[in-house]
Amino acid sequence: MPHSSASMGGREELVLASAKPAALTELESRIGYSFSDRSCLEEALTHRSYWQESAARDDGSYNERFEFLGDAVLGFLVTDELMDRYPDYTEGQLTQLKSYLVSGAHLEEAARRIELGSFLWLGPGEERTGGRDKKTLLADGFEALIAAVYLDGGIPAARRLVTSLVLPGDAIEKARLEDKTAHKSALQEWLQKHNLPQPEYEIVSTSGPDHRRWFQVGLKVGSLFETTAGGWTKKAAEQDAARQAVKFLRDCGGEVRESCADPANDEA
Repeated sequence: MPHSSASMGGREELVLASAKPAALTELESRIGYSFSDRSCLEEALTHRSYWQESAARDDGSYNERFEFLGDAVLGFLVTDELMDRYPDYTEGQLTQLKSYLVSGAHLEEAARRIELGSFLWLGPGEERTGGRDKKTLLADGFEALIAAVYLDGGIPAARRLVTSLVLPGDAIEKARLEDKTAHKSALQEWLQKHNLPQPEYEIVSTSGPDHRRWFQVGLKVGSLFETTAGGWTKKAAEQDAARQAVKFLRDCGGEVRESCADPANDEA
């Protein structure tokens, strides 16, 4: 069964070691693949925090190299599927679909579908801060899982995993409906129409590894509206912030226009 790590003392490590085979079997059942070499799966599930705080750190490695490989394998498989399914699409159209399907948010959903967080091996510090539910850990862990399946079973096995969890049912159709510019364009048009200040976007913070970075973006519309939003890309974060602004301005549009039209209201 999935484990919960409270400390890395000798007795606790023995308990976790005894529970590991059952947990791995359960995860294999959920992804529909049985490993010939479970060391691949074990490395894919091992977070740097567990490896650093484990007395057995010399016996293995953590999953960041697997994340790197899984990202590349995922990109290839998604690209191959899109090329086959949409032979008439331009490079730009294919790129837009791919960016949605390999995004951290989409991978996080796939990871939650199999409850991947409960199978990750985390150190006590990461455990205490809710690591099993962190978006970045789930997306990165899923990439590592793809790499593990690829290394153990090759492209056919990895393709089956990606098809079932990353490209299930209507996933590609959802990607086709994803308009990456709708909210920012709608906000700009609304503000222009009502002679209001144009939006200002600013990166507030970033976190995570270079290949899977989380962006926090701030948005200001003069003195009318201010918010922050997050996303796996700067553009995605800006889109979410713009979505919030559009909703606010449309809900309170009349009051906003009156306030801007009357300078006395600004002085009050």
